Amino acid sequence: MREKLTDALYGLGWGAVKKLPEPVATRLGRRIADIAWKRRGKGVLRLEANLARVLPDAGPGRLAGLSRAGMRSYMRYWMESFRLPAWSPQRIRDGFTPEGLHFLEESLAGGRGVIVALPHMGNYDLAGAWVTTRLGVPFTTVAERLKPETLYDRFVAYREGLGMEVLPHAGGSAFGTLARRLRAGGLVCLVADRDLSSSGIEVKFFGEAAKMPAGPAMLAVQTGAALLPVTLWYDSSPVMRGRIHPPVEVPETGTRQEKAAAMTQQLADAFAGGIAEHPQDWHMLQRLWLADLPRAGEGTP
Repeated sequence: MREKLTDALYGLGWGAVKKLPEPVATRLGRRIADIAWKRRGKGVLRLEANLARVLPDAGPGRLAGLSRAGMRSYMRYWMESFRLPAWSPQRIRDGFTPEGLHFLEESLAGGRGVIVALPHMGNYDLAGAWVTTRLGVPFTTVAERLKPETLYDRFVAYREGLGMEVLPHAGGSAFGTLARRLRAGGLVCLVADRDLSSSGIEVKFFGEAAKMPAGPAMLAVQTGAALLPVTLWYDSSPVMRGRIHPPVEVPETGTRQEKAAAMTQQLADAFAGGIAEHPQDWHMLQRLWLADLPRAGEGTP
């Protein structure tokens, strides 16, 4: 029953919110965010705890203000996502302005494949729609299987409708398909700031140990594709901002695992720089640092 309710609520969002005028949807999103923030649920408390790692000198007042802004940013992501299928191509093209676009364009022109890796910042679905609409470049991504299955199907259909090829997050089969796309000179986009699996690579993130996915770096090592970190943020305008960082180069020496570890640390450093500049737009409402994860037998994060 809970899964059916979740699916129904998402269906209501995609069916109703996209029909609202943009100013109305914006106000509704802020109101929902403020209500959630005032209730001080687990997600809000976890967001504040994560922000305290990003800004260790921030006092309770500043952290509370940032978490409120963070919930508004998070809800803006959802309101935009519900409405994206109804946006015109011009609205999508006007909705995102990235810095460092030449890094992406030059890498694509090189023909060796490109991996874009992002943290949970801003609205990566909008950035993806901008790539397919403004640049006219299709790309492949992966999606975690959600419950109920109908909810996963909604997300896949939504992203495919924006011009993306979506693969299920299913271990080696997804990795092999991504590698083939890259060897053919294609573009792959992956959210890459949280991995609690046994294959995750440990990194130092804001001075403490965390795990991030091995996939982006391993794909770059094995295929020779360019690896580009990207960070996203909002300002007071309707336009999302972003930065395409310089490519993370494959080290000349070391084993594949050592090279991937070094590259994943560089990704973490690029993510940390963007998050520190725009902490309110990092939508991490879950446990991330290893010190925060429960020990065996204590439950899941």
